[in-house]
Amino acid sequence: MKIHIDLHSYLISAVIALLLFPSIGFSQKNSNGNLAAKPLFHDPVYDGAADPTVIWNRKEKKWFMFYTNRRASTPGLDGVTWVHGTRIGIAESSDGGASWKYRDTCNIRYRPDAGYTHWAPEVVENKGTYHMFLTYVPGVFSNWSHPRWIIHLTSKNLVDWDFQSKLQLASEKCIDACVFRLPDGTWRMYYNNEADKKSMYFADSPDLYTWTDSSRKVVGDQGGEGPNVFFWKGIAWMAVDNWNGLGIYSSGDFVTWKRQEKNILQEPGKGPDDGVKGQHPDIVVNGDRAFIIYFTHFGQAKGYLGVTDFSQSRRSAIQIAELEYADRQIVCDRDKPVFVNLMPPPRK
Repeated sequence: MKIHIDLHSYLISAVIALLLFPSIGFSQKNSNGNLAAKPLFHDPVYDGAADPTVIWNRKEKKWFMFYTNRRASTPGLDGVTWVHGTRIGIAESSDGGASWKYRDTCNIRYRPDAGYTHWAPEVVENKGTYHMFLTYVPGVFSNWSHPRWIIHLTSKNLVDWDFQSKLQLASEKCIDACVFRLPDGTWRMYYNNEADKKSMYFADSPDLYTWTDSSRKVVGDQGGEGPNVFFWKGIAWMAVDNWNGLGIYSSGDFVTWKRQEKNILQEPGKGPDDGVKGQHPDIVVNGDRAFIIYFTHFGQAKGYLGVTDFSQSRRSAIQIAELEYADRQIVCDRDKPVFVNLMPPPRK
C-alpha cells in the first residue's frame, strides 16, 4: 500500500511540475543537485509532520530531519488533544535533502509524567555532541491552558537522547527554541514566551549547558511562534510564523529586529499539498544558498476547516523552497522547482 501511495504522489508531482514548468522536462537533476520531492515528506504514522529541523548526521553521513509527530489521523480526539501526546519523528535523506524516508521516533529519556507531550525540536552540534532543545508539556490535554517549558538533552547518535536540564526562562509557558551561535562564539536561544502575547524572547549561554535568560522581548509587534534565526548575505535574519505566512526580520546586533514589509509563504502554492500558507520553518543555509523547510495543513485548501472533516484538516506535509535575496529583502517563490544537494557542514 505504501508503495502505491508513494508512486501515486510522485506521478502527481511529476505531472504538475511538467504542466507548470515544462522547461524542466523529465530531468530530475542539474548542476544544483537533485529535484526535490513535492511534497518533501509525509509522516507514515499519523500524517501530521510539523515543526521540522534539519541537521547532518556525521557518523551515518546522512541528513536527519526531526519533527513533531502530531496525531493528525487518530480518530476521536477532542479539542487539541491531537497535538498533545506527540513524539519526535525522524526522517533521513541520503541524496542531499531532495528526498526523505521515515526512520523512527527519538528515544527521549525524559518522560516524568504518565502522559507527556514533546514538541518543536531544535538540534545543534558542538564538539562532537548533539544538543536538543525540546518543548515539553507535562501531560496530554484538550486545551492550551497548561504549562510547557524547554528542556535540554544531548546525544551522540541523534536517536537516543539524555536529559540535561529544564531551562529557567521568562515564564512557565515557553516553547519553540531556536539556538544560534553568535559571532563571538557564545550561544543564543530565541523562543516564544506565550505568557507575553506570544512574543519572542532570548537567553544566552557560553556552552549550551548554562543559560541566562534576558527577560527581554526582541520581537513582539505581532504574535507568532517558531522563530528561526540564520545568517545569510551578510545579514542576520529571523523568520517567525505569524499564522499568515512567515514574517521576516533583519538585525545588525541580534537584539533589535526590523520586520520587512511582506511576509513570505503567505499566498498558497500550486504544487501538491502546498495550497495553503507555510508554517513553522527551518532555514538551512548551505554555501551561498538558503532553503526553507516548512509545513502545510494541506487539507485546509480543500475547505476542510476543523469541524468539517478533522481527518483532513489536521494532516500536514513538509515542503521545501529556496529563498532569494532582492533589494535587501527575502523573497520566496514556492512554486519554483527546487534542485538541492546539501553539503555536509564543517566540523564544529
